[in-house]
Amino acid sequence: MKAFVFPGQGAQYPGMGKDLYEQSAIARDLFNKANEILGFEITKIMFEGTAEELKQTKVTQPAIFLHSVILSKVLGEAFAPDMTAGHSLGEFSALVAAGALSFEDGLKLVSARALAMQKACEAEPSTMAAIVGLDDAVVEEVCEAVEGIVVAANYNCPGQLVISGAVEAVNQACELLKAKGAKRALVLPVGGAFHSPLMKPAREELAAAIDATTIQRPVCPVYQNVNALPQTDPAIIKENLIAQLTGPVRWTQTVENMLADGAKSFTELGPGKVLQGLVNKVNRDVATNGFDRMPE
Repeated sequence: MKAFVFPGQGAQYPGMGKDLYEQSAIARDLFNKANEILGFEITKIMFEGTAEELKQTKVTQPAIFLHSVILSKVLGEAFAPDMTAGHSLGEFSALVAAGALSFEDGLKLVSARALAMQKACEAEPSTMAAIVGLDDAVVEEVCEAVEGIVVAANYNCPGQLVISGAVEAVNQACELLKAKGAKRALVLPVGGAFHSPLMKPAREELAAAIDATTIQRPVCPVYQNVNALPQTDPAIIKENLIAQLTGPVRWTQTVENMLADGAKSFTELGPGKVLQGLVNKVNRDVATNGFDRMPE
């Protein structure tokens, strides 16, 4: 069985998608449509912008979504998933690629999500930190013991977990986790506490947009972040998408469940190779590959 996976924020790079635009009429049409929907030329920033310009949340999230989804369209018949999943923002790409959301609706939701998250980030100083070399249970325990808001946010692979919350609480948790033997407890250069209770205002804002959007039954199960389970029911997909903003990304558990359900290969669509690396840390024997440029 073939699993296709889609990356999240942080995977972007200058020049992303330019070869697709130049070599594929399908891609060109979708990129031009995206410029109209967003009301600014995202293609100019993607193809010619600096890493700094690409880092703005309102640009980053739609850019990665576009790169991933357009790759799935350009692949044509070679894109034949038995299951899909995406990391955080990538879940929207996975849903569009699997036919649960239209391209237009997916892009509008991703743009609304990016703007709502940006607003929530500006409301309160908050951050995230990568914790390496400890069991998940130890990290969860320390987060619970710290005063203030800090939670496990991204279960990326065994021994690698990202925590998220108020700046002071995250810093305190990092010190305690180092004392517990963490190999690394590194505060990340991000704008806010994604996948934590501090995203509640963004969640409320996005919930209205998701509720107003039509979601179809996808062509294959989509494994969702909040519970790592396969889903095809549009009503439950909506609930899980809304919960995703304040809930954790259970990527380790997602990959484990996909493997248990028969996944024999994982193909990453979108910028970079981050997810291929994470999948191989969950199971080093499974076949992984990816496309982040125009397939030959």
